[in-house]
Amino acid sequence: MTQAPAPVLEIARLSAPTILVTFVQAIAQTTEAALIGRLGTEALAGYALVLPLLMLMQMTSGGAMGGGVASAVARAIGGGRTAEAAALVKHAVVIALVMGVLTMVLALGFGPMLFRAVGGRGATLDHAVTYASILFGGAVLVWLSNILGSVLRGAGKMRLPAIIMTACWVLEAPLSGLLMLGLGWGLAGAAIAYLVAFAAAAGSMAFVILRGGAGFVPDLRAPLRRDLFRGILEVGVVATIMATIANLTVVLMTALVAVHGTAAIAAYGVGVRLEFLIIPLGFGIGVALTSLVGRRVGAGDWASARATAWRGAAIAGGLAGGIGVLAAIFPHPLARIFAADPAVQEAIVVYLRWVGPSFGPFGLGMALYFACQGAGRMRGPFAASVSRLVFAVGGGWALATFTDAGLPGAFAAIGLGLAAYGVLVAVSVRSGVWR
Repeated sequence: MTQAPAPVLEIARLSAPTILVTFVQAIAQTTEAALIGRLGTEALAGYALVLPLLMLMQMTSGGAMGGGVASAVARAIGGGRTAEAAALVKHAVVIALVMGVLTMVLALGFGPMLFRAVGGRGATLDHAVTYASILFGGAVLVWLSNILGSVLRGAGKMRLPAIIMTACWVLEAPLSGLLMLGLGWGLAGAAIAYLVAFAAAAGSMAFVILRGGAGFVPDLRAPLRRDLFRGILEVGVVATIMATIANLTVVLMTALVAVHGTAAIAAYGVGVRLEFLIIPLGFGIGVALTSLVGRRVGAGDWASARATAWRGAAIAGGLAGGIGVLAAIFPHPLARIFAADPAVQEAIVVYLRWVGPSFGPFGLGMALYFACQGAGRMRGPFAASVSRLVFAVGGGWALATFTDAGLPGAFAAIGLGLAAYGVLVAVSVRSGVWR
């Protein structure tokens, strides 16, 4: 069945709620970090040790395995298989429960070892273990919330999960402050507030879905089927591995940048945060593309699916590219916002000049990655993720070993990795692959 490609205005309309909630989340987590800072340096350092694991859980449950769920639901709806979409909800919940328990076991079992390996000692280590023990003890709540939200997004209901998550993030920050500082629970209070917010989100989304808010009533009595699990996991597992590779790339590049001194490390930390400002654009537009592309693929209309993917990616790439170019042309004002130390400011300027121009290809690639989830075509994005690791880490190592490129060379390798990621994902979105 032939469909018209999604209009730009429809893509923008579906993207806006997710972009909004992602920015609200960023504000809430930044506020929470500021509140944790009032507990002392050791508490803030303990929080920092746990943050990479927390980010990985969010990425895998929301964008990775969640993308697999959204893609499977969208393809079923696009193919007119409403009964299959209804049965997929039960399969998605089973995956959420299993992955939530697995996350809890791995984090609680290996977390303390990891915290020690990256330098956690004394009170800092104690804070990290306390925070992680409570936070990951409730990992199932985070997985359920993000997976159920993905069911709604796959069904094209972008506003519902956005409204629920916005309300929960608005609740989380003040509750965290009350428990940490008002009641004196310390970092444990922040972990409890986080879980309370996600428990509320999971309960709200379950209520909405059970009442038919996804456009169909879930079939909880449906037998578990291997093919339905496969429809989710063939996208979700690859995307989960890619999220792990992305986090590994940041860790390894931090090690390469560290040889250039403390100012360089601080600048790279700021740079990664600026890179994360692109993620709301790529993620917000991308999850809309997962649904729009998935529906067209489910109906067998690959040409319309490709055209829709490229329209959305053009928006994401254009917006991200504009931000990156402005940052590269006018780096000094941004550097002064994020740092007071002149050495750190200068290192941030170097980062923005070398990495900023790659934000456009990176935003384009992010949006197309989510479109590939909708199409169930993940080989290209996986190869792109590996290429980013090779170009950034391998290139950075080669420049540091065989040339005198210094810090600009390390940052140039990072920019090359981001650009290579976008280009390779884009190359995979063609008729020879999407068919």
